[in-house]
Amino acid sequence: MLQTWPSLLCLSLFQLVTAVVHDESFIPDIILRVTAANYSLACQNRYSVLVNGTSPGPTLRLEEGEVTWIRVYNDMDNYNTTMHWHGLSMMVAPFSDGTPVSQWPIPPRHFFDYELRPDVGYAGTYFYHSHLGFQAVTASGPLIVEDSDDTCSYEYDDERIVYLTDLFLNTDEVIENDLAGPNVTWPGDSNDILVNGQGRLATNATGQCSLAAIDVEPGKTYRLRFIGATALSLVWLAFEGHDAMTIIEADGHYTQPLNASYLQIGSGQRFSVLLSTKPETEVEQRQFYMQLSTLERPTSLTTFAVLRYSGTTPDLTHVPSTPPLPVANTTVGWLNYQLRPLIPDSNFPTLSEVNRRVTITVHQNISSSDQLTHISWLENGYPWVETLSPTPYLVEIYEDKFDTDAAYQRAIANGGLDLDTRSFPTKKGEVLEIVWQNTGSTAGALETHPFHAHGAHYYDLGGGDGVYDSAANEAMLQNNPPVLRDTTILYPYQATATPGVPAGWRAWRLRADNAGVWMLHCHILQHMLIGMQTIFVVGDKEDVVQQSGPASAGYLTYGGSAYGNETHSPEVMHFF
Repeated sequence: MLQTWPSLLCLSLFQLVTAVVHDESFIPDIILRVTAANYSLACQNRYSVLVNGTSPGPTLRLEEGEVTWIRVYNDMDNYNTTMHWHGLSMMVAPFSDGTPVSQWPIPPRHFFDYELRPDVGYAGTYFYHSHLGFQAVTASGPLIVEDSDDTCSYEYDDERIVYLTDLFLNTDEVIENDLAGPNVTWPGDSNDILVNGQGRLATNATGQCSLAAIDVEPGKTYRLRFIGATALSLVWLAFEGHDAMTIIEADGHYTQPLNASYLQIGSGQRFSVLLSTKPETEVEQRQFYMQLSTLERPTSLTTFAVLRYSGTTPDLTHVPSTPPLPVANTTVGWLNYQLRPLIPDSNFPTLSEVNRRVTITVHQNISSSDQLTHISWLENGYPWVETLSPTPYLVEIYEDKFDTDAAYQRAIANGGLDLDTRSFPTKKGEVLEIVWQNTGSTAGALETHPFHAHGAHYYDLGGGDGVYDSAANEAMLQNNPPVLRDTTILYPYQATATPGVPAGWRAWRLRADNAGVWMLHCHILQHMLIGMQTIFVVGDKEDVVQQSGPASAGYLTYGGSAYGNETHSPEVMHFF
């Protein structure tokens, strides 16, 4: 059964947009089922949101330039959900980004068909996760975009995924209530760092709970794909007996080879490295620890996985009494001005091309009244939380309820932020510099923030102490062309700072060519829940429709006809 909506010839992408009923004749390429159940992580039972019954969920593999349909079932009875494809730009398929500002959530016992087409040239390492509440702490999984041809000039024998997640013994509901309640309570730091869903608490020295094993053979080169799917933790890691890794990819983009003895991975970041194993003649020890430590938290947590050579049965049930590697310290500004694109990028806009600079100050506000403590994260003086947008902004644009021109004018008069919508409106085609400016909190503290952008990758201009100096930084970039990224870290360059005083920055540059509504936020889930999010609205309705096409009414209503359930098949727009 086929229903065709009035077609639109998309001037930029020359495509016909149609609405199709995805009945029993439609077979999705991938099916994901989101459930909530008691689940054992590191031998600790926790009520968790799962994908296909596990955490992490299954590894997905897509081809760049090819359309993939992924059906996500919300099999939960009491919770909405979405699925975000972390790092994919989602150009053209506007309702597939999976955020509360770009689509209505998937209601309980409904499903939604996501249309994905990774951009050519973006082959690399990604992941997917729910974008509601604290669900992403467990509802996530690896996503790999395969090269469409031989564009990768790196050779290796095999690859392994190293997927990093946090373990919190408190449930999502408890953590959300602690942060959203009238008396804000910090829910505590991670109880463990899991590798591929496995680990064991340092306090639990015996039992059947196993460390993760990364299996290798002697005399080979492996591509290790590290995925920082942690909710909170900035993770340092290195391998015992293997101090030579070569970074070849960051956030879905190949880089020139860069040697590193350790990695420092924030929430949302991904890196690929080449690791050469020892030849058989030199393998006297067949088990080596991968040591992981959390950074920038009041108490550092150290945990382990095992690099396991073939031909042995390693001990995976005990953690070493003494860590084999020294305790790690944070390298502030790690990799700044060191990563370079593998292929020269002629699209990088120079400073003279920048139309506008938007500085976003980051501030933790702490206030007390009536023996209650309220904590929120502010950007330019205001937080953004899910409840501020009862209707997704993209839906409001399609329904002509979001006046993008008026919002833009208000934003220009207010340093880039429109207070009426709490958004940062942008004209399509603008070249922007976005500067994240750390400032001392009400208590004078400074923290580390891995900032992630939806909708587009940006040129990471680096970071530093104090206040951003565009001319000085442009000189730094002359011999250090930046790499396209989607998640980079705003570091604290001082231990403390005077409340509200600038103390460290991170700068991005990008061409705003992807019309739509896109979130930019700290990827620490706890920070997001209490306000550390911003919304960039790129272009107006005409730009969105010209780029993507019209939208049926089924996308514009919660539980609308674009969302299927057991009683009806969804009416789905084919944007590609």
